[in-house]
Amino acid sequence: MNLEIVEIISHYHLAEFNLDFARIAPSIPFILTGLVITLKFTLISAFFGFLWGTILSLFKISSLKPLYWFGLAYTSVFRGTPLLVQLSLIYFATPQLTGYNISGFEAGVITFSLNSGAYISEVIRAGILAIDKGQTEAAMSLGVTYRPMMIDVILPQAIKNILPALVNESIALLKDSALVSTIGAQDLLRRAQIVGAEKYVYFEPLLMVAVIYYLMVMILTVSSTILENRLRRSS
Repeated sequence: MNLEIVEIISHYHLAEFNLDFARIAPSIPFILTGLVITLKFTLISAFFGFLWGTILSLFKISSLKPLYWFGLAYTSVFRGTPLLVQLSLIYFATPQLTGYNISGFEAGVITFSLNSGAYISEVIRAGILAIDKGQTEAAMSLGVTYRPMMIDVILPQAIKNILPALVNESIALLKDSALVSTIGAQDLLRRAQIVGAEKYVYFEPLLMVAVIYYLMVMILTVSSTILENRLRRSS
């Protein structure tokens, strides 16, 4: 008798947690549309974050004290406060301070560009300082001014050395992009949550999104490895 009860309970639990992807099949195109938003958001944020991080890194190695202290203070603030708090401040405070009704996508791009710029600046700064000083002295002895020296001599070598760190930052940016769902941006996670609320099932759509994120990270990782090997062979 006890064995029968155990079997009934086991069967009940298996049925209760049975996966049913057929229920969300009609909504899969809706979820996948969020992939475009996620990739667009990540690429734009990574681009502007890299540009801003490069500028900040130059500030931090500058002999001009105002630029140097600004770079340090900026990095300290953005590395010392939670990303979600920064995102909330820009999204909710911008309309109050400026009167502009900023969208979730715009707030996300601005926040992630500013935040990733702080982290990337430290990576690039370390890469620049790792370049042998003889490179700078040789360029200066040939009459090369500071700007072309940095653009043509120092930065290309530094970026090649710090490529793995830049890839790690890009991966972190891609995964953290899911935070924009908290301010209503229609990214992958937000659309999965909408489908879950409509179909009264959350595990299947969220599992699907997790697999998509994992595949994107793996593609980025493999691509970076191939690029590193090519750069290593060309050096």
